[in-house]
Amino acid sequence: MSVCAVMAVSPASHAADQVLVDKGRYLATAADCSACHTAPGGEPFAGGYPLKTPVGTIFSTNITPSSTGIGGYTKAEFSEAVRHGVARGGKRLYPVMPYTSYAGITDDDIDALYAYFTFAVAPVDKENRQNTVGFPFNIRLAMIFWNALYLDRTTFHPKRQEPAQIVRGRYLVDNLEHCGTCHTPRTMFMGPKKGQELSGSVLGAWYAPNITSDKTSGIADWSDNDLRNYLQTGHATDKGQAAGPMAEAVEHSTQFLTQDDIDAIIAYLRHVPAVVGDDKQPRTSFDMTTRPEDTLRGLTTANAKGWKIFSGSCAACHQPEGEGLNAYPSLTHNSVTGAANAQNLVTTILAGVQRTTGETTTFMPAFGPDALWVNRLSDQDIADVSNFVLKTFGNPSVQIDASYVAKRRAELAP
Repeated sequence: MSVCAVMAVSPASHAADQVLVDKGRYLATAADCSACHTAPGGEPFAGGYPLKTPVGTIFSTNITPSSTGIGGYTKAEFSEAVRHGVARGGKRLYPVMPYTSYAGITDDDIDALYAYFTFAVAPVDKENRQNTVGFPFNIRLAMIFWNALYLDRTTFHPKRQEPAQIVRGRYLVDNLEHCGTCHTPRTMFMGPKKGQELSGSVLGAWYAPNITSDKTSGIADWSDNDLRNYLQTGHATDKGQAAGPMAEAVEHSTQFLTQDDIDAIIAYLRHVPAVVGDDKQPRTSFDMTTRPEDTLRGLTTANAKGWKIFSGSCAACHQPEGEGLNAYPSLTHNSVTGAANAQNLVTTILAGVQRTTGETTTFMPAFGPDALWVNRLSDQDIADVSNFVLKTFGNPSVQIDASYVAKRRAELAP
């Protein structure tokens, strides 16, 4: 081939490569790779993010194209790690890396992801941190048996007569966004429970709620616009707000999805079979029961103690009657205060909220005993204010004590 011919082909070839890299960048965003593989304050994709599990803390690995990351991986080795949980040299990955969801990623999308991580991600020479997983869970060969039970190696394909929007939504929810990793309850062997997909699950100190189409426990009472706002900004008025791992998912992933992909996710979630949960009425249906200022001022009851803490630490943002203000959500008609458990309410008070969408940063300080905050609260204080909020604005049948708060705080500890 002549030099002229090479020069004629190269620009087109480069453009094709760039298209593939750009596609891979979008897919990596949809797969939320950054949230887990970038430690707070660390280099992108260099690993070191701590993932607390029932068997110990697992630190995410370096997936930059360096000698300590995935530099030198062939496309086949990359695919085997992403889709089947087997790293180079046969090392078995733990399923905190959601390869059971990524197993469905198509060959074309794997090609694009490989191109992006190989050619567009900056290499970082950073050694991986040692996990704190104890015996016998540190024996990785055991993952062979776990995979035999829970890993479906089938690549994604459309179902017969499935509408195109549902096809795309299913691929995003079940595979790329791996929503079931958090929202599907687990068996005693930490595998997903069949028939309970997306019906809600404990996630350390947090609770990933039911996002099926169930009218009481799920998202049937959320409008398409509610869901759209939530996925794009982390906030849906009179419905809910993203904190903890979901705030990370919104910040790093869903806010950057195209409008078509957001709508496809919503359409598919409407299509997911309803699974009944523990809620007796929809989480967002609870309204204010009494006017606390009128009924509790000057009293010494437990509820009055909670009101005093609320008045001093919470009312400036959430307002005296819990109606919220601007970015600060209302405490009535709120999926956190109306839930069948107080887990997300307590953990939000302990850990606070910080997420950035677009040019907007939403912030709530952490009030836990170890928080660097002037109004940090004891476990009993947090129990008192939580019970006040639940009785006044949310689900009054849910009440907690200081030991419940202490347990959530221990689950948050690094």
